[in-house]
Amino acid sequence: MDMRIPLGATFAALLILPLGVLYMNNTALTPPDFGPVAQQPAPAAPVPMAESMLVDAATQRIGVIPMRTQEYGTMPAGGDRFTAFDDNGVMLVADDPVSTFSIDVDTAAYAYVRRMLDMGQLPPPDAVRVEELINYFSYDYAAPQGGVPFETSLAVSPSPWNAENRLIQIGIQGEDMALDTVPPANLVLLIDTSGSMDAPDKLPLLKRAFTLLVNEMGPQDTISIVTYAGSAGVVLEPTPAGEKAKILAALEDLAPGGSTAGAQGIEAAYRLAEQAMIAGGTNRVLLATDGDFNVGLSDPEALEDLIEAKRDRGIFLSVLGFGTGNYHDSVMQALAQAGNGNAAYIDSYSEARKVLVEELGGTLVTIAKDVKIQVEFNPATVSEYRLIGYETRVLDREDFNNDAVDAGDIGAGHSVTALYEITPVGARGAVDPLRYGEAVAAGGGSLDEYGFLKLRYKAPDGDVSTLIETPMLVEGEDSIARADADFATAVAAFGQKLKGSPYLRAMEWADIRALAEAGRGSDPTGRRAEFIRLVDMAASLN
Repeated sequence: MDMRIPLGATFAALLILPLGVLYMNNTALTPPDFGPVAQQPAPAAPVPMAESMLVDAATQRIGVIPMRTQEYGTMPAGGDRFTAFDDNGVMLVADDPVSTFSIDVDTAAYAYVRRMLDMGQLPPPDAVRVEELINYFSYDYAAPQGGVPFETSLAVSPSPWNAENRLIQIGIQGEDMALDTVPPANLVLLIDTSGSMDAPDKLPLLKRAFTLLVNEMGPQDTISIVTYAGSAGVVLEPTPAGEKAKILAALEDLAPGGSTAGAQGIEAAYRLAEQAMIAGGTNRVLLATDGDFNVGLSDPEALEDLIEAKRDRGIFLSVLGFGTGNYHDSVMQALAQAGNGNAAYIDSYSEARKVLVEELGGTLVTIAKDVKIQVEFNPATVSEYRLIGYETRVLDREDFNNDAVDAGDIGAGHSVTALYEITPVGARGAVDPLRYGEAVAAGGGSLDEYGFLKLRYKAPDGDVSTLIETPMLVEGEDSIARADADFATAVAAFGQKLKGSPYLRAMEWADIRALAEAGRGSDPTGRRAEFIRLVDMAASLN
């Protein structure tokens, strides 16, 4: 199963800055089955668009389909758009003991949810990707040692919303890297200057965000600027980042206007990236847009082939999303996930600083690619399990050992968190046992383990994966601090409650708040305190 986010008969989306990224999935993969796209209600009388970026139902490739082509559905002129997906369900270990998924370090969902709550609105359920809420925060996981790119930590705790169950938290901490050791970067800023970007939270905020980035770059780095609106234009040829005044002046002169010829801009951006290619360095196109690709390449296969070819040559594309009203998250997600990228949504200057300054190392340097997780649950100790989040990252069991199957990347200093809810053998589960079914013998496996965790990853320039294996012990000593476990659980509960999950049972907003307070810790950035404020706002809106 391809781990790209589904798109329905609509289109694909954009994301943040750690490596890899446009719609450039491995050619060996079978195109996924894209589900319908959920969206906020459109204005009563939307202005029709001549064209819109849709996904061809036959080829699953990104392309332009006229709005009159009703066979593929239509998209309204207004309203933010998100890919629809079903929550992961409860799985019987006796029937399906293995869970496989790709890691995800995206954070766009949290920033969008925060913005909606700050505006006094509940976010649409499909905008709430629980794993992105959890992974927005940093956790004090053990640092890697011994030359491996990341370290794995585990914790088991009671489920606060179902006393019969347990939560297993998996934490992955990437190797950190000092900025003065980061390889030189060749960055092309591909900026949407179309008419839809004419809003204070779009192009003006975008320019301020990229100003932060430019100020972080060193004299060994190179920056180029390409805009797209009606037709693509090279605003700044490859320029040493030490010439900050020249680069910042080019940014400041940008103005919105015209339609969105995104594909032409991508071609121009890749041309500049190739021109200034740095061997052994970071070569990346940073796409910044609201995702409103309403004019594009007439041949979608040519666009996809271009992206794949440039990725194979070491040029990646990452995405930053801006604005509301016609924010095309579904486009951003599909582009970023297909190209091994991760995504960010920039809703404020402080978020721009988090992504482009505080997390710059992870943004520029990938330490492991195609990272996959597989858990085999022990039928002697676990009767049921449920993966919380990662619905759009689920893989088939056989994909785990297939190095041709695309998966997520980990940037320098990034951490990744995953949560499973399990029902121990003997506890009341969600599914009654069969009267005449074949019972699983209690002695059929070790009683010391809940399951067995396996991870695969490739080196950033490698083609063959490395395997890491870890038992998940019933009575093992937790390697995750209690505060971090509590806080991650509180965020998971928050996301599920926002979505109206049927699995949350007896977990009220006050309970979530209390759990978050217990896990707040020292909170030097204030982000955990901000989360507690969002819990209060969500409670009042409900």
